[in-house]
Amino acid sequence: MAVYFSIILVVITVITGIVWLANKFYLAPQRKVNAVYAQEQSAIELSKETIATLMEPSPLVDTSVQIFPVIAFVLVLRSFLYEPFQIPSGSMMPTLLDGDFILVNKFNYGLKDPVARHKFIEVGLPERGDVAVFKYPRDPRIDYIKRVIGLPGDRIIYKNKSLYIKPACQESDAQCPGFTQVINSFTNKYQGPDAEGGLNQFSAVMPNKTHTILNDQYTMPRTNHYFQQAGTAKDEFLVPAGHYFVMGDNRDNSLDGRFWGFVPEENLVGEAVAIWMSFDFNRTQDSFLPHWVPTNVRFERIGAIN
Repeated sequence: MAVYFSIILVVITVITGIVWLANKFYLAPQRKVNAVYAQEQSAIELSKETIATLMEPSPLVDTSVQIFPVIAFVLVLRSFLYEPFQIPSGSMMPTLLDGDFILVNKFNYGLKDPVARHKFIEVGLPERGDVAVFKYPRDPRIDYIKRVIGLPGDRIIYKNKSLYIKPACQESDAQCPGFTQVINSFTNKYQGPDAEGGLNQFSAVMPNKTHTILNDQYTMPRTNHYFQQAGTAKDEFLVPAGHYFVMGDNRDNSLDGRFWGFVPEENLVGEAVAIWMSFDFNRTQDSFLPHWVPTNVRFERIGAIN
């Protein structure tokens, strides 16, 4: 759906832009010439109302001229700077909840054309700990949001609900780094929206970012039965060049890289940076209102994403 919207937005911008240019450099001057000619051919002086009528563009031209700047601004903003998304699931709890509306910074990961999504300006790449939106590798029509855990060349182990990261060795490294465990410090039982029994909340300390995760103390984590990178052991992932390994913050309830593999760089959409609105949709089954009508606005959730 997002791809179709981008195509429609580009087409409307191009069409209205052509009409805007035609009006500015040909149609408007031609209407002025016609008004002068009509005055010269008239035996009496034309009224201001008559001249204004002669100078008026057609409804189609006038509409195109009025909406082109707005449509062009939206296209630039949405394609290269920020795009709004809605969180449809709980896989990123407690960082993001179902009903959160977020802003995604598309500039951080490089400028891409809005249709074919080919990168034409390199700006930056994801860092560990980023909350990233990307096209689902198995169906690029679907947008996913997860946290970046592994960068190209990293080795990742997720075993017994513990995460270990071995960063890729760089030419500048005097000695290749070893595995570092991401320390999870228990904070409390999760009591927020959509809370379920047994959900523990932890503060996860990554090499460059600290964030919050959830784990179910009664459930062993699902393993990568559907995906295993060649040359690695079970529960270990070697991130290929040009790819990223991602996981949900709701570790036991997230269909992520542990199951379907890695995210190619070309699938990246941008970094989720802020929640601009958050709605609660808790409604009893006997309610006469549709399920999509909000029951509450969660103003306390509006702000930056960690």
